[in-house]
Amino acid sequence: MSPETLLLSGDDVRAVLPPADCIAAVESAFREYGRGAAPPPAILGMPAQHGGFHVKAAILELGRLYFAAKLNGNFPDNPLRTGLPTIQGVVALCDARDGRLLALLDSIEITRLRTGAATAVAARYLARRDASDVMLFGCGGQAPAQLACLAGVLPLRRVLLHDSHPPAAERLAGWVRRALGAEAMVLDWPDARRAARGCGVIVTCTSSRRAFLTREEVGPGCFVAAVGADSEGKQELEPELLASGTLVVDLLDQCAAIGELHHALSAGVLTRDAVYGELAELVMGRKPGRTSQEEVTLFDSTGTALQDVAVAAIAYERAIAQGRGRAIRLAGDLMEAEAP
Repeated sequence: MSPETLLLSGDDVRAVLPPADCIAAVESAFREYGRGAAPPPAILGMPAQHGGFHVKAAILELGRLYFAAKLNGNFPDNPLRTGLPTIQGVVALCDARDGRLLALLDSIEITRLRTGAATAVAARYLARRDASDVMLFGCGGQAPAQLACLAGVLPLRRVLLHDSHPPAAERLAGWVRRALGAEAMVLDWPDARRAARGCGVIVTCTSSRRAFLTREEVGPGCFVAAVGADSEGKQELEPELLASGTLVVDLLDQCAAIGELHHALSAGVLTRDAVYGELAELVMGRKPGRTSQEEVTLFDSTGTALQDVAVAAIAYERAIAQGRGRAIRLAGDLMEAEAP
C-alpha cells in the first residue's frame, strides 16, 4: 500500500469532473444516505473577524469506503478587500478502512461542482420539465457551476443575471453565451425583481445576510434554489416565502441550524413538521417531487459532506487513472517515528 498522498489542484479537479458526472455522483450519494447506507454527515463551524470557517465530514461506500473532511474559509469581503476568493480551503480524502490520507484536493472546485450538482438533482424532481428561463442572483465563483449543472437537466434557453458588482454579471453573461449557447441578459435590481416572477427557475447564490427574495417575486410553478445560506448569519429568502411553497431541504437538522429554514423557524412562520422532506426522500422515491404545474417548490441547499466525499472520490480515482496531480509523502518512516 502506497504511503503517498496525491495533491490535486483546481485545474486537476476541473479536468476530470464534467458536470454530468458530478450530478450522477451527488444523486447517488443522496440515494445511499436515503437507504441508510451512510451515517449522518458532521459539521463544525467557527466565526472569524471577517468571515468564518467550517468543517464538513462524511463517510461513504463507493466500491471503497471513503472518508472526506472539507475545511473551508468563507470570507465574503475577500474579492474587494484582498482580491482573494470568497471561499478557500482543502478536502482531505482518506481510506476509511485503514486511515490513509489518499488525497488533498482544492476545495473551491469541489464545492462549486458539488453545490451546482445538488441544485441540478433538486431541479430534476422539483422544477417543471419545460423550465427554460433562469433568474440568477449572485454572479460569483459559484454561479457558472449552477448554470452548467442546470443546463444538464433542463432545456436552458435564457439566463437573467443580477449582481451587486455589475462587471461580474457582465463577465458571466459572456460565459453563458459562449459555453452554454443560451441568451443572457444583465439586469439592475428593480428589473431583476420584476423579471424573476416570469422565470421557471430562480437561483440565489449570494453572501447576503438579509433576505431579498419575497413571495411577490416568485410566480406560480417556479422552482427556487437557495444556495447562499450555509451559516446561521446568512439569508436570501424571506421566511414567508418558504412557508408559502413546497420546501425540500438537503439535510433537515443542518438546514434547521444554519439554512434558510433556520430563519423561518426563528420567525415562527414554519415548523420542522411543515418541511415537505429531505432531498434523499425524493431521490429514493419515498415522496413525489413536483405534483402540479402551478406548485411553487423550494430547495434549501446548505451543502453536505456527502456531496463532498462523492465528488472527491471520483476526482481522486480518475486522477490516478489519468496520471494527474502530484504525489507527496507527508508521513515519515514508521519505524523511525516509533523508535525510542
